[in-house]
Amino acid sequence: MKKLLIAAVVGALSSTLLVTAESASAETSSTTTKKPAAKAKAPQPRRLFKRKPNPVKEAKVDPIPEGSQKWTCKEGLSFDMKGDMKRDQIVTVHWANKNYQLPREATTTGADRFHDAASGLDMVVIPTKAMLFSDKEGERLADECKTAAMMQGAPAATQSNALDKTQ
Repeated sequence: MKKLLIAAVVGALSSTLLVTAESASAETSSTTTKKPAAKAKAPQPRRLFKRKPNPVKEAKVDPIPEGSQKWTCKEGLSFDMKGDMKRDQIVTVHWANKNYQLPREATTTGADRFHDAASGLDMVVIPTKAMLFSDKEGERLADECKTAAMMQGAPAATQSNALDKTQ
């Protein structure tokens, strides 16, 4: 199928170039003064098939979960999180118009980590800030993320902070 499509495109392009070359040579031979030949535009490939919408590639916008808390990050970025980091095993993060269910991951550092292997979204929360990472892109998506309370000087409501207060 691909070879047939390529052959059709090559045939269409070569016939258009042949017609434009013949008409250009006919113009130059009929006139006595030589004019610089105009550059022929490259022919645009014609679409053989009409594009069907792909629901997977179309942008899906999830609503922001009710009762979520807004985290404001550096560079004007932000995300919303629903859930209690002190006790919940799964939190919902609304990032880039999508909702992600992030299960808690055990850590040895005392940071709260919520990671979804399927989507590659990873959220790490330490007492002073939160960070969003993408496993698939291998980069930090958002840094220095804080809630309104954290901007006033309160530490993040993490599980490790809750344990420190009970001891």
